[in-house]
Amino acid sequence: MSRSGTPRDLVGGAPEAEYTLTFDGREIPVLAGQTVAAALWAAGVLAWRTTREGGAPRGAFCGIGSCYDCLVTVDGRPGRRACLVPARPGAVVTTQEGTGRADLAV
Repeated sequence: MSRSGTPRDLVGGAPEAEYTLTFDGREIPVLAGQTVAAALWAAGVLAWRTTREGGAPRGAFCGIGSCYDCLVTVDGRPGRRACLVPARPGAVVTTQEGTGRADLAV
């Protein structure tokens, strides 16, 4: 038996209306109900933060909000966990470097 397609194809689902958010100046398509991390992953973006020391790339690690590897800046607010933040139409998401703001450094 051969299986092909996506899980959505297998259950007969159809996505709701799409919209976009902007990530570092690039339009990213979003399906209703996706988090920022899910939308970025679906667009092929795997890293959206750099570490404070060394500038190493980071993206989603745990995917459930327990770690802080997926931090992004959303609409000017740094320190948002992309795996928990619902993607919103027209949101402006930018790569976060370190803590995002010097006054938040620990």
